[in-house]
Amino acid sequence: MAKKITQEPEAGAGTSQMKAAPRDSVTLVDNRTGKEYEIPISYGTYPSYGAAINCLELRKVKVSDDDFGLMTYDPGYSNTASCKSSITFVDGEKGVLRYRGYPIEQLAEHSTYLETAYLILFGELPSKEEMAQWTHDITHHTMIHEYTKKFMEGFLYDAHPMGMLVGTVGALSTFYPNAKNIFDEKSRHKQIWRLIAKLPTIAAFAYRHNRGLPYAYPDNDLSFTGNFLNMMFKATEAKYEPDPVLSRVLDVLFILHADHEQNCSTSSMRGTGSSQSDPYSALAAAAAALYGPLHGGANEAVLRMLNEIEDVKHVPAFIEKVKSGEAGRLMGFGHRVYKNYDPRAQVIKGLAHEVFAVTGVNPLLEIALELERIALEDEYFLSRKLYPNVDFYSGIIYEAMGFPVDLFPSLFAIPRTAGWLAQWQEMLLDEDQRIARPRQMYTGVDERDYVPVEKRG
Repeated sequence: MAKKITQEPEAGAGTSQMKAAPRDSVTLVDNRTGKEYEIPISYGTYPSYGAAINCLELRKVKVSDDDFGLMTYDPGYSNTASCKSSITFVDGEKGVLRYRGYPIEQLAEHSTYLETAYLILFGELPSKEEMAQWTHDITHHTMIHEYTKKFMEGFLYDAHPMGMLVGTVGALSTFYPNAKNIFDEKSRHKQIWRLIAKLPTIAAFAYRHNRGLPYAYPDNDLSFTGNFLNMMFKATEAKYEPDPVLSRVLDVLFILHADHEQNCSTSSMRGTGSSQSDPYSALAAAAAALYGPLHGGANEAVLRMLNEIEDVKHVPAFIEKVKSGEAGRLMGFGHRVYKNYDPRAQVIKGLAHEVFAVTGVNPLLEIALELERIALEDEYFLSRKLYPNVDFYSGIIYEAMGFPVDLFPSLFAIPRTAGWLAQWQEMLLDEDQRIARPRQMYTGVDERDYVPVEKRG
């Protein structure tokens, strides 16, 4: 059995288990006392990118014995490594994204979503036999309990699909109480199969509930993405036949969104999971984080912007308004991590033409292409390292494929489920991890005495 997450250590007791080279350290001088402190530097796989100090070492920096010691103040965790991970590598300066060492471009060209999900979760690409068993395990868990369906029917007709998904995933923990056995490997794998398999079903049922359509049940003869298209768009035909081009494009989009290091929703998955909650509760927390417009709603914002521009001839004027601050931000450009062209955006841009060959050209594409062309020739955007990100073209493609805008966050959650579960499982088996409990810098008043209400002035 894997070692369970331990409680928080005493001050200064934690030491990193990452590899530390001799004499690789930082010397800190406390000007308040004149004392010097030597703090070891630890490295990840890439020393130029993954060097860190153990922040608990700073607790030794004190003015007196009863002093708490120094902390780091890092709102938004912009420069704090909360974990060690071997799943995803991102180099934002060079525009690099790799899953378990494999470049995202190679996986998008050659792999499938289910194969990539296996890679992310278990560290290696599956053999032919392993892939067949993995596909079988996922495919035969796509159905949801009839009481789950009844639960979903309790939502109002105009409930947001992502809100329905968050609530339903959380409720699944009551359907599978054995999911609490998180350190039982067999049980953990069964919940992984269930979640990857059932997220598309829940998302599709939420969409059809929204539209007043009868639910279309899973078809296990179809591929992972083909089955999702079936549950979304099946009408009166006896058997839905997904377009192979659209099914493959959706597969690639799912690969691109499968994981992306320690973003907001992944951190929520790890943070909630660190309390040893079941994976359904933890994944509901991650999906709730994704529901926020700053995380899962970016491609919707791009569509709104393109519709506001309205015509390609208005693009130059819109660019000038952005530069002057009159039009706000250029949506779909720039990224918290990438300071170069997002490699996922490069792949998605190529997919657009494949989709439009089937669906017909989305008029917003011409606007998007012109917007990108002008922005990438403008020193204003280049000097600020504002390049197209994954959301710039994805919304246009999803819309062309028939997905409504309010389903976009769910389309993000379905593939990210594999990444969330991989990060959760890695966290559980990491002996360094403990229940998440950030510190704070208290800025309130000092101690004061209670005053009865009749004496307050």
